[in-house]
Amino acid sequence: MIIEQLYTGCLAQGAYYIESDGEVAIIDPLRETDPYLKKAESNDAKIKYIFETHFHADFVSGHLDLAKKANAKIIYGPNADTAYEKHLAKDGEEFQLGKVTIRVLHTPGHTPESTTYLLLDEAGKEHAIFTGDTLFIGDVGRPDLAQKKEGLTKEDLAGWLFDSLREKIMPLSDEVLVYPAHGAGSACGKNMAKETWDTLGNQKETNYALRADMTREEFIKEVTDGLMPPPQYFSKNAQLNKKGYDNIDEVMKRGAQALSPRAFEAAANENQALLLDVRDKATFAEGFIPNSIFIGIDGSFAPWVGALVRDLMQPILLIAPVGREEEAVRRLARVGYDNTIGYLEGGFASWVAEGREVDRFDTIDLPTFEARYQADSKMAILDVRKPGEFAAEHIETAQSFPLDFINEKMSEVSPDKKYHLHCRSGYRSTVAASILKARGFENVIDVIVPFDDISQSKIPTGDFVCPSTKVKK
Repeated sequence: MIIEQLYTGCLAQGAYYIESDGEVAIIDPLRETDPYLKKAESNDAKIKYIFETHFHADFVSGHLDLAKKANAKIIYGPNADTAYEKHLAKDGEEFQLGKVTIRVLHTPGHTPESTTYLLLDEAGKEHAIFTGDTLFIGDVGRPDLAQKKEGLTKEDLAGWLFDSLREKIMPLSDEVLVYPAHGAGSACGKNMAKETWDTLGNQKETNYALRADMTREEFIKEVTDGLMPPPQYFSKNAQLNKKGYDNIDEVMKRGAQALSPRAFEAAANENQALLLDVRDKATFAEGFIPNSIFIGIDGSFAPWVGALVRDLMQPILLIAPVGREEEAVRRLARVGYDNTIGYLEGGFASWVAEGREVDRFDTIDLPTFEARYQADSKMAILDVRKPGEFAAEHIETAQSFPLDFINEKMSEVSPDKKYHLHCRSGYRSTVAASILKARGFENVIDVIVPFDDISQSKIPTGDFVCPSTKVKK
């Protein structure tokens, strides 16, 4: 028996390859199919089943393309209503995979159809559970992401989740391995651990949601407390996973078209395309195509695109590091952005070589920022970190302007002002600066300074002060 976790860090997502006696099951595959097909082929094995734990919201699963290419069966648990052919499993149903068995445990709560898959080894012993977003390491799935039926609340789903954990998962052996769909960094939970697997026994001891003496009411309160609004693309990805989507090979062919600077400019004008620059943040700030938006490929690229670009069908043209263009197209497709229509051949250097217009904005280091602040403590500072980060500690005179909600907060800033933007590392502030610049804000300055450095400088920092509440550090 082989179990391999195929973990994708930029999405904090774990897919699983299970093989026994020449037969393979894939659990929660990503959009691209080659890694699974090639792994099975190299082992002289055949993909028999594709198990989906639920309708994923944070990425587009590869189940449809993989099923066609491998001639494999798609398996969902109860309540999964799809627009394509699949096997709708019953609670307790078992599937033979070589010499091992996979048993369906319907565990609603994160979503109504959420299902955990229990792997029984060759001797029939409980070996591992693949929990999807039902149980994470150190956390559980948030109960507010499902496509809600009329009258169904997050509290209702949290109650279902409490029952699922206690009736289906906690009675299993402490030695059972827990393999979740996500780790730290995913927006599908609140406070996941950095580890990507554990034993169930250790989770019973350390995971707050599995506390033996917790009441149902306490569980519902803890699980629903402090939930941030989900990124806007989550519900759209869930619908794609439920209804279907374009073939990944067609998406890649459409997006991986090299365009000369002249053709690139023409395509931008003809299609009202978003110019998406995925280079390094420092390189971008030194010069970029006017009206292009920065979202660096070496950060949380796809999730930030999903949070900021409202239309999944928005035509996108890429400015990428040479050799990484197809990677960018593929990672956009993972979160449902299938309408990339090409990339700038030769990268930004080819644009410059033709003498075309270039835009830029200033970046400053800590000594410069500190000197400016001491000379003018009332200068406009936009803190683009998350509200929770801002609440913990921030520059006293800074304005909270979280990148996550920049589209909703544009009315709070004026194009006539000069703004200094900062975050924790400079990635988010560069994204925000590029958006403001593209929307006509000419006086933006990117402070490329870790917030830890700012808080240890002479620039005053303090707690967030609400009208009636002061939040302590």
